[in-house]
Amino acid sequence: MSERTLNEIMDQRREKIKTLVADGINPYPHKFDRSHKIEDAIEQFDELSGIRQVQIAGRLMSRRVMGKASFANIMDGSGKIQLYLSRNDLGEDTYTIFKKLDIGDFVGVGGELMTTRTGEKTLKVLEFTLLSKNIRPLPNVQEKDGELFDGFEDKEQRYRKRYLDLIVNPKVKETFVKRAKIYKSIRNFFDDSDYLEVETPILQPIYGGASAKPFKTHHNSLDMELFLRIADELYLKRLIIGGFEKVYEFSRNFRNEGMDRTHNPEFTAIEWYEAYVDYFYLMDQVEALFKHVASALDQTIFEYNGHQVDLSKPFKRATMAELVQQHADIDLSNADEAKLLEVCRAKSIDVSSDSNYGQLLDALFDGLVEPHLIEPTFVTEYPKAISPLAKSKRDSDGTYVERFELFIAGNEFANAFTELNDPVDQRERLEAQSALRAGGDEEAQTLDEDFLQAMEYGMPPTGGVGLGLDRLVMLLTGNRSIRDVLLFPQMRPETKG
Repeated sequence: MSERTLNEIMDQRREKIKTLVADGINPYPHKFDRSHKIEDAIEQFDELSGIRQVQIAGRLMSRRVMGKASFANIMDGSGKIQLYLSRNDLGEDTYTIFKKLDIGDFVGVGGELMTTRTGEKTLKVLEFTLLSKNIRPLPNVQEKDGELFDGFEDKEQRYRKRYLDLIVNPKVKETFVKRAKIYKSIRNFFDDSDYLEVETPILQPIYGGASAKPFKTHHNSLDMELFLRIADELYLKRLIIGGFEKVYEFSRNFRNEGMDRTHNPEFTAIEWYEAYVDYFYLMDQVEALFKHVASALDQTIFEYNGHQVDLSKPFKRATMAELVQQHADIDLSNADEAKLLEVCRAKSIDVSSDSNYGQLLDALFDGLVEPHLIEPTFVTEYPKAISPLAKSKRDSDGTYVERFELFIAGNEFANAFTELNDPVDQRERLEAQSALRAGGDEEAQTLDEDFLQAMEYGMPPTGGVGLGLDRLVMLLTGNRSIRDVLLFPQMRPETKG
């Protein structure tokens, strides 16, 4: 639609509003006494049939004016229903107002439920009220075989104008209804296990808990630089130190990094920490959580990323070294940094020549292993060099730590540690991270002196997990892009051509 045509339509609708007001009709009344949602009216059709007081409301999505009688469809948040309107039932004046309505207007109607000759459940309208006059036209919404369809298929525009996407593509709502159900089932899982749900700061003077670039802002009153959190880990550990033994938080995190199919600069995670447990316990717990959520959705097999994922089977477990050896065809028992760098170059994996052992092993894993992890797999024993908050693997030389990540269909979903609780070791590792930052590594972790002091008061053995909720929703709803599971994903500024 051209800008000129759009402006003409909007001008015409503004004139309609003026005419309605002149005729004593308020095009934007304050309320409407609705007796039923559309879904409920349809479900209770038999017992409500013949009752004149059924009152429903919704957005006008289609209409067919046929002289003295008309059919229309309205939609509310629960569903859609057909209306039958006639001049004899409504009177000349009210029926004339209906004929002047536009697709997108909100109406309230009252009347009797009936079945048409074609068997469609319909409301015979005996009372009619305009509830909100539409000015800007909806996309070209049409109906065929009871299904709405339209020309609003441009993915980018659907993300930018999610409100329109929800109006003209009702099935989109199902993803976000399911998302809420997933959140509820997760919350029930932890509440039933005596975890305490908490909230920690989003604005932080020192960001930490992950390797990522932060967003930076300034607090005028305090005249200080603050960061949007990249993770809530260090604050949740402070609570473990303070005596809360089981805590969890649904956390909005912010990372000033690239955007792609699985990354948005603002995203949701859940982190939880429990005293006196290790990462073996957490593997069992994470697997139980996934099975619990699948059960809440009454489903065990999910289509994701072109793969069928069965969450009812036992999750696989393998060390990072085992998987790299298998897929890179390398013996790690005698491989040093020079050998790993040589393999990376031979496999066309882009790494810096001054990368350490852990970074090189992680690069080989990302490039050669991760895409092949289809069935749910716990990858364990990560290099200490890239895991500064995890406890060293017991009975080992300290090269690896007790950490796992959960991979499904080639994507990472969860990250967990047997948490480091030795304050001296923790200080040394964060100081090493600071040295990396000084050398130009912008994603190396910062040294949080208050957190280190908290650890010096004593922290019990602890296990902690971070789980990406947006990716979990993608898996459980079959969506390939993170933008499809975010109501309002971040977008580049729209350019006017």
